Amino acid sequence: MYTHDDVKVLGCEPLYKGFFKCNKYTLRHKLFSGDWSSEIQREFFERGKAAALLAYDVERDTVILVEQFRFGAMEGKQSPWLFELIAGMIDEGESPEEVVKREACEEAGLIIDECQFMLSYFVSPGGTTETLDLYIANVDSRNVEGVFGLDDEGEDIRVHVVSREDAYQWVTTGKINNAATIIGLQWLELNYKTGLNI
Repeated sequence: MYTHDDVKVLGCEPLYKGFFKCNKYTLRHKLFSGDWSSEIQREFFERGKAAALLAYDVERDTVILVEQFRFGAMEGKQSPWLFELIAGMIDEGESPEEVVKREACEEAGLIIDECQFMLSYFVSPGGTTETLDLYIANVDSRNVEGVFGLDDEGEDIRVHVVSREDAYQWVTTGKINNAATIIGLQWLELNYKTGLNI
């Protein structure tokens, strides 16, 4: 089993600090041979921790997806307006559950009482320290529609109610092309028949 003792961080140089930050690390790590690597330098995007919610209406077998513009998707072949799960960054002192409940209200007008943890994953560990915790909640998807978001955060978010089958079809055809949403909908496809505790 590997431990943090198998990595020696020799230095950390701040490169940028704004809404996010970027640091340049100098490090060495244990090799599979048992020796130590030479010094390695890596720039890392320090985004923090995030949480996302798959809002699922068990009775109607529908999911709520939000659609919004993502500049990072401009180079893709599809539209940079992506279909996504409800999500947000975890601020200091907040729990992931508090974040998904807050974001559900801000992004889709949903009031969430209870949610179930699905899984946690590293978003892109070769270049960022960001992790994302995924949750699922049972919601009433009737009369869920409209445009939401916070003006002071420049958000313009449209809500969609989509059948579970159609949403998963969007995954298989590539219409949904962002990791959190793909992972959440795949998890749902694997688990919806087994009885969810939501």
